[in-house]
Amino acid sequence: MSRGGPLAGVRVVDLSRAMAGPYATLMLGDAGADVIKVERPDTGDDTRSWGPPFVDDGDRSHSAYFLSVNRNKRSISLDLKDPDDLVVLGELIESADVLVENFRPGVMDRLGFGHETLRERNPQLVQLSITGFGHGGPEGHRAGFDQIVQGEGGLMSITGQRGDQPTKVGVPIADILAGMFGAFGVVSALQERDRTGRGQTVRTSLLAGMVAVHTFQGTRWLVAGEEPRASGNHHPLIAPYGAFECADGSINIAVGSEGLWQRFAPLVALDPQDVRFATNRDRVERTTELAEAMAPALQSADAATWVARLEEEGIPAGRIRTISETYASAQVAHLGLIDEVAHPTLGALQLPSAPVAFGEGHAGDSTHPPLLGEHSEEILAELGRRAAGQEVGGTAE
Repeated sequence: MSRGGPLAGVRVVDLSRAMAGPYATLMLGDAGADVIKVERPDTGDDTRSWGPPFVDDGDRSHSAYFLSVNRNKRSISLDLKDPDDLVVLGELIESADVLVENFRPGVMDRLGFGHETLRERNPQLVQLSITGFGHGGPEGHRAGFDQIVQGEGGLMSITGQRGDQPTKVGVPIADILAGMFGAFGVVSALQERDRTGRGQTVRTSLLAGMVAVHTFQGTRWLVAGEEPRASGNHHPLIAPYGAFECADGSINIAVGSEGLWQRFAPLVALDPQDVRFATNRDRVERTTELAEAMAPALQSADAATWVARLEEEGIPAGRIRTISETYASAQVAHLGLIDEVAHPTLGALQLPSAPVAFGEGHAGDSTHPPLLGEHSEEILAELGRRAAGQEVGGTAE
């Protein structure tokens, strides 16, 4: 199956479940790869049962969580405890360019598909393995659930209000980042394969993703010896940069340079040369005092007035929207960030769309998140198994 796109013709066998691996294969599928999602009979991916919310079609309930990251994939149902189904899986892997799995270390070996075995069976295969805490080491055996790794990876300690409880990010960001880095590793390995003709194993983990995105918060500790702490809705190293109250609600303002400060200060009745706030370092050291000095002016007008006034002066500013307001945004519509797909039982279904747009080589319209085992017969036929009457573990829902 090909929808066009930069990865058209690349076959991905996806043994992953939940979020990290499926997010990686979502990205590959959005770029045109043929993603074959291998699922357990009867239950499928764990996230098929995660909710509410569920969407009912009259016969069954569909998890909104599952629907969010499984577009542009085909589903085959295989029982990995059944020797016959493992034979089918082996044939699928031999036909693939990429294999993605997020089992605990050692599971693939027990199934008979360890890295060396796979290299022998398909030397051109790119293998992506995503774990919670990495491969090997004193904690490599640990199961990796998103919030556990947000905590262990330091992210919760720098998220939330000042002096408040550590706070998780509102989406499974450790999973998502591991998936994104995994997808990056896959396309890098495919590019190298074009030169060498050989595949390789790509490894990443939720913990590695957390550490990678520490960026300046990491170097605050590693380079400067300063322990980062949560700074609420204000940037820890730039001021004023954060959420501020207007007459009817809050807006975000980002004064990210001294030039912007020179233009911004008079708008809130401050002298840009005021010795208390003359440099960014001064302002960061006096963020509370600065916010109090800005408050009378900001609270004299509503949010819409302030956003317009600030944008007119070239000061970055914006509303703080709800999810529903974001999806109603004209800019979101202009960018095509909502897909409408035809689901076989739910009808027209709106989903978040791919964030990357390709010019030439654009992938075709998105396909619906698959029913469990929906494409089993189709995929078996591609392996030449239909005529032989082969059956695999389960049928479409």
